[in-house]
Amino acid sequence: ANELVRCAAQWLRLGSVMSLEEEQIDIEDEDSTDEDGEASAATEQTSQDLTGTAGIHNAREVNYQVFEELHLSGAQVEEVQNVWQSYLNSAESREAAGEAIYATIFDSATSFQSLFKTPRAVMAMRLMNGLSQIIGSLGDPKGCKIMVETLGFQHLDLEVTIPRVCIFRDAIIELLTVEMGPKMTHKAKEGFAVFLNYVGGSYIYVRVKFAERIQILTSSWA
Repeated sequence: ANELVRCAAQWLRLGSVMSLEEEQIDIEDEDSTDEDGEASAATEQTSQDLTGTAGIHNAREVNYQVFEELHLSGAQVEEVQNVWQSYLNSAESREAAGEAIYATIFDSATSFQSLFKTPRAVMAMRLMNGLSQIIGSLGDPKGCKIMVETLGFQHLDLEVTIPRVCIFRDAIIELLTVEMGPKMTHKAKEGFAVFLNYVGGSYIYVRVKFAERIQILTSSWA
């Protein structure tokens, strides 16, 4: 099945001529008013703390209109990777670190609770491994894009939306700020915000652009 999805994704990237606008869904309208309110409250402090960086992907906005390589400065990559490694080292185990992340995200908004259908321990390790893989690839924009795209195809069944991306982003940053203290510098916060926005926007882009056509292909090839 994974091989089929990869083949379908390759074919679609090479042969697709349909624009994103033709298939774009109304992302914001799919979420309830309560979820939008949760996202606004959750992002208020981060918006005050982060000035953002210029470019296609920045610390304040989730861009799902394009999916290009993410280029962080060398200093930002180093800060993000150092904070993440320090967080892993401070935990009793990788499982404990993953559990803390899971609990933070799960408790940050009721809308997330319906998404987590896998057993808690399994989901916690998936979150941990996914974040570790992406953070480890930040210094390689091409490799990072492939990694994020692959994860995006694996999460086509999830209803990833802009409010949920914002809640997820701010929950992660808040947890690391509390756990890491002064090690979570402004540059590190900004780096985390940029790459988490990038990942969330990419997931939405992949779902909007490819999900329906991949389902058609997989069903017709079955």
